[in-house]
Amino acid sequence: MEFHLAQINIGKMLAPIDSSVMAEFVANLDRINALAENSEGFVWRLKDDSNNATTIKVYNDDLIIVNMSVWEHPDYLFQYVYQSAHVEIFKRRKEWFERMSEMHMVLWYVPAGHKPSVNEAVEKLNFLRNNGETPLAFTFRKRFTAEEAASYNV
Repeated sequence: MEFHLAQINIGKMLAPIDSSVMAEFVANLDRINALAENSEGFVWRLKDDSNNATTIKVYNDDLIIVNMSVWEHPDYLFQYVYQSAHVEIFKRRKEWFERMSEMHMVLWYVPAGHKPSVNEAVEKLNFLRNNGETPLAFTFRKRFTAEEAASYNV
């Protein structure tokens, strides 16, 4: 069976999405989302009717927004996040988002072709928060392979 890498990243905005505080972030969403979709190894990303995910709610908090995607391999996601024009926006995150005290990003493997739900992703994020990094839920700091995830027993 072939596996892909899923990721969720949440952020708590400093102000509502339609505020002047968030205007420049919002102005860059289409460009950064298109960059992801045209990046090597990109498979899928969560989006709503406006072609982004800003209306999709997690943790019952209107200020928390979610980014979720699937990639062929961790290296492709890493390249997009840290070695593309995405890094310009990433470096400016303090202008738009609170510093979160809890883990806000998680990686995990899914069968190729599977599009994870927000609930599934939140479960993985909570699992990481409660158990630390394992082959079932991890970060770039401690990567695991799909084979390790498939053979891992909870």
